[in-house]
Amino acid sequence: MFDHIGLKVKNLDASVRFYQAALKDLGHVLVSQGEDYAGFGPPDQPGLWLYASAEAPAGTTHVAFSAADHKQVDGFHAAGLKAGGSDNGKPGLRTDYSPTYYGAFLIDPDGNNVEAVCIT
Repeated sequence: MFDHIGLKVKNLDASVRFYQAALKDLGHVLVSQGEDYAGFGPPDQPGLWLYASAEAPAGTTHVAFSAADHKQVDGFHAAGLKAGGSDNGKPGLRTDYSPTYYGAFLIDPDGNNVEAVCIT
């Protein structure tokens, strides 16, 4: 359904460090970067764009990234914590969502709720 998502961030450098770490195990990399933007995704198809903005609203967005397996979800969560994210839900089954919903949640440097999820 979506081609890409854009998030306004107050500190582009901190956000780039966070997303580089958190998205690595999911196979996403920093694809493009300029003075006031950065794009992440598969090497030739960025799907997450970060835009520097002094007026970025705090914590208004929830973005969920697909993971191939539980190991990727676990890696996303561990790496994101080390890169400055805050825990918003440890990796685990969320059977209230669906019987096989395995997810982990982090709060990014701007207060957004980011998730990795594997549904198998």
